[in-house]
Amino acid sequence: MKKKRIVVKVGSNVLTRPDGKLDVTRMSALVDQMAWLRRQGYEVILVSSGAMASGRGELKVDHSLDSVEQRQLFSAVGQVKLIGLYYDLFREFNIAVGQVLTMKENFSPGEQYENQRACMKVMLENDVLPIVNENDTVSVTELMFTDNDELSGLIAQMMEADTLVLLSNIDGIFTTHPDDPNAELIRKVAPGRDLSEYIQPEKSAFGRGGMHSKYTTASKVSKAGIRVIIANGERNDILIDLLEKTEDTPHTEFIPCN
Repeated sequence: MKKKRIVVKVGSNVLTRPDGKLDVTRMSALVDQMAWLRRQGYEVILVSSGAMASGRGELKVDHSLDSVEQRQLFSAVGQVKLIGLYYDLFREFNIAVGQVLTMKENFSPGEQYENQRACMKVMLENDVLPIVNENDTVSVTELMFTDNDELSGLIAQMMEADTLVLLSNIDGIFTTHPDDPNAELIRKVAPGRDLSEYIQPEKSAFGRGGMHSKYTTASKVSKAGIRVIIANGERNDILIDLLEKTEDTPHTEFIPCN
């Protein structure tokens, strides 16, 4: 029987504390949930932000850096710490992990695309959980993904996932700003439905994305026949509840095209 394959994207706002440093407690809780998914027979691919937050917490820089220098420096240092933490946390469940650092050009048809897909395929076949992030040390300006929402959508399509879960610090897409008491959560999005009138333009505090990028990614990926869920990664046991208490758990689900 073919295992179901799920891509879980964890955004910077989920993994980052208010002071901008990595939230290890939440990271640990999400690892517990992904280990649970594996016990339910799912193949899990993790697309994780957090390298810059991790690096920022490690270094004290006493001179000014421009945005590109900050991105390269903090990500280079932080990626080591981030993957090390994931390694230790998943090891508690006897789950082996492997790091995949990628760039936008790897998703153009050709040898690099096939090599990356083959690498991740052999990892899954050998029960290794891939942890994917953009290679921030070399991906700058026009070579960058819009954000990890876009990256996770491309990974979901490349690996023919059944479901993509985008975890943010908001429950999903609302009819107006989530702080508005009259805001209603849009639970289901039928194929082809346009929600652009409901999308707020703000970007996330610590990441490059926002709800607009999640909506764009969800629309594209659901058209490719993959179910997409936007949910709040700050909720306790969110991944478990999305599967076991689906109707009671706040989220926005994009129904895939057949």
